[in-house]
Amino acid sequence: MGREEQIEEREVLDSIFPDEITGKLPLTITSHIDEKSYRITINPDVPQQNGEDAEAPTLFLTITYPPSYPDEPPLLDLSLPPNAPKPPHLDIPTDRAYLLSSLTNTIEENLGMAMIFTLVTVLRENIESLILERVASIQKAKDKVAEEAEAQENAKFHGEKVTRESFLKWRESFRAEMEAREEEERVKREMVETKGKVAKKEDKLTGRELWEKGLVGKVEEDEEVGEDALERLQVS
Repeated sequence: MGREEQIEEREVLDSIFPDEITGKLPLTITSHIDEKSYRITINPDVPQQNGEDAEAPTLFLTITYPPSYPDEPPLLDLSLPPNAPKPPHLDIPTDRAYLLSSLTNTIEENLGMAMIFTLVTVLRENIESLILERVASIQKAKDKVAEEAEAQENAKFHGEKVTRESFLKWRESFRAEMEAREEEERVKREMVETKGKVAKKEDKLTGRELWEKGLVGKVEEDEEVGEDALERLQVS
């Protein structure tokens, strides 16, 4: 058990990942421990962004066989190619521990069996899920900003939502406005009435106006005629 299974698994992996696997070959039972390490390139699928295909990141999974593998877990490390730019939606220095620990259950379930192909498959799926989750989170934040902007724009046409507090405030303001209007109307009515009284007073003729119209002399003559007639009646 151990070294023979490691060599056999490595030969199978060479046929499965002819372009993705690197490391010294052939492995032998007497190979140095450094020759028991190899690296598999992982290129996870990433979702489209803005309707265009996004460039898939390149990651290296380095596998080292301990003496008793597969009866004990392989030693794993995850890294970026040298001088590679930081891939979008991934931060390997931060995400490495999470991604490698996500393989724990798979390793425990496959102890005693060749498991590297399974680990590579699960790791790729976990990387893709992490990217999808972060893309969805970014899109959700963008959608929220767009919804808030749309809501603010719609509020210009639909007005403010009525609540008990806003209704009471409006009612108080409305009543104050109506009272102010009633007071204004009352003042206007009083002014009109006052002007009417002044106009009526002005309509009454003054003594001079009566005299100018000849009304004063007529009244006096009528009074004199009346007095003469009264005297004549008294004499007779």
